Amino acid sequence: MRAPVPPPAMNDASSRQRALVALVVLTLVWSYNWIVMKQVLQYAGPFHFVAWRAALATPVLFALLLWRRESLRPPPWRPLLAIAFAQIVGFTVLIQTALVEGGAGKTALLAYTMPFWVILLARVVLGERMALRQWLWIGVAAAGLVCVIEPWAGLPGGASTLLALAAGLSWAIAVVVSKRLFADTSVSALSLTAWQMLVGTIVLVTVALCVPERPIAWTPYFIGALAYNAVLASGIAWVMWSFIVQRLPATVAGLTSLAVPLCGVLFAWVLLGERPGVVEAVGIALVGVALFGITRPARR
Repeated sequence: MRAPVPPPAMNDASSRQRALVALVVLTLVWSYNWIVMKQVLQYAGPFHFVAWRAALATPVLFALLLWRRESLRPPPWRPLLAIAFAQIVGFTVLIQTALVEGGAGKTALLAYTMPFWVILLARVVLGERMALRQWLWIGVAAAGLVCVIEPWAGLPGGASTLLALAAGLSWAIAVVVSKRLFADTSVSALSLTAWQMLVGTIVLVTVALCVPERPIAWTPYFIGALAYNAVLASGIAWVMWSFIVQRLPATVAGLTSLAVPLCGVLFAWVLLGERPGVVEAVGIALVGVALFGITRPARR
């Protein structure tokens, strides 16, 4: 039996810097995509859109594999299926369905409870430990998310809220399984992303064929939204995310990714007029402060 291949060193400054640069680019792509995903529902149902999105992203990813001359051999099937169902099928379907009734900014923030699910799962499954300083910042971020959700208001739009929270849990499962897969094998981030997208596409297309929805309006905006999602949000962006998960601790990768919903809220405010209330604005500010604290290097 071949010995497990160790993951890239977590204290490699150059590797960490590249991962953080990828995170900045990913933040811009994914945060704006919340606006795209909300507006595209004017032209198609959620199941049809996610099926087309995945179906077009798959050849883009395999073309990248061929261009980089990487092996087309699939990763181990058991973790691959788990990641594909959790990240491609579960996450994308849940968030797109949540956006039918929920606002883009709020849905983004609720879906990004993912880091807190990751912390719990990574502690149990991966044995990752966090310093007291990091736990304090987690507490600040959790308080901020509570202010955004405002459970004392009776969870208006309860179905949308629950769907977005379930999406966060589904994504967290995929992060932890990916982390273990990278630790035990030499699979590349691009290979894992391409194969999980292929598996997810098969499932999503099957579901879309079985679920009745209104006909798609093939407008220029819908075509542009598909292109944005296929090439950037569902293709290249998932490669960057796998690269980030591979090179950063699962908890750090999860927490720093909270920059995406923060920017998503700002985009929704400016472009869709989704202006947050006072308490929600306080919550957004707390999450931003927590982001700064969790990514700031500890003093020696």
